[in-house]
Amino acid sequence: MNGLQGLAAHDVVHTALGFHPEEPVGVSTSLFSLAIRRVEQPSPRLAVARTALAIARSALWTSSVRRFIELPSALPCCLVAGTISVPGIESHLFQARVATVHPDGFHLLSLDLTSASIQHADAYTDILEAVAHTLAFSDPAASTPSTAGSSRILEALL
Repeated sequence: MNGLQGLAAHDVVHTALGFHPEEPVGVSTSLFSLAIRRVEQPSPRLAVARTALAIARSALWTSSVRRFIELPSALPCCLVAGTISVPGIESHLFQARVATVHPDGFHLLSLDLTSASIQHADAYTDILEAVAHTLAFSDPAASTPSTAGSSRILEALL
């Protein structure tokens, strides 16, 4: 928990802890984070592709799955998911990461879902992809609220 405060230095603007039932008894935990970075690449599609490749080619990843996601917003988006081997730690971590851009084209968004419960990798990947489909960008100062789309997370649970 003490390390969460240090994430702000890595452009993380939001974190959330997940607690999931583990059969027959117990709890699996996960960490969701949202980071926003300035894009120095003039092409948003190329910025997303380069970010996804950099993630997938990291020496920490021992295996990965990568694919493009078609978002309702039509913004470029890529998902990379896999197992991470952290130096000095025996057990592995699972991480799913979505890279996309803000509609202004000047900011890259990175959504991460990380857990030591690698046996739930497929479910965590599905959860993060569902979260990516709920991304919406609106002006918080707008006088009329925009209509909210349906929840992909709710659809996955039903």
